[in-house]
Amino acid sequence: MSEPTTAHETSHGFGRMLVAVYAVFALAATARSAFQLATDFDAAPVAYLLSAVAGVVYVLATVALARSNRRLALVTIGFELVGVLTVGVLSLADAELFPDDSVWSGFGAGYGYVPLLLPLVGLWWLRHTARR
Repeated sequence: MSEPTTAHETSHGFGRMLVAVYAVFALAATARSAFQLATDFDAAPVAYLLSAVAGVVYVLATVALARSNRRLALVTIGFELVGVLTVGVLSLADAELFPDDSVWSGFGAGYGYVPLLLPLVGLWWLRHTARR
């Protein structure tokens, strides 16, 4: 029998929806990058490899939030935020670096800016559910 859910777990309440959104992004980014890497790697290797990295980050964040592994969640979500900000700035500053979009290009514009908002919400949720 499992322990009752506590307010400190990251997978309860709103956290369930957050885990679901991360899972969708994990699937979308991983599938997109796998297809692009397999079929057209030479066209935009940096963008496609970055999408693969994003997919792995989303998978790890999903698992971490679902299992209330706060340390892994903090590391992966923090990496995600740095990644989306860095790639977002670089993709706008030098479009030649990204002949095709990655998940994080233009701060996630191709995904409705959810990649920019998701780590902010994730970090807020980790803080909100932290023990005081």
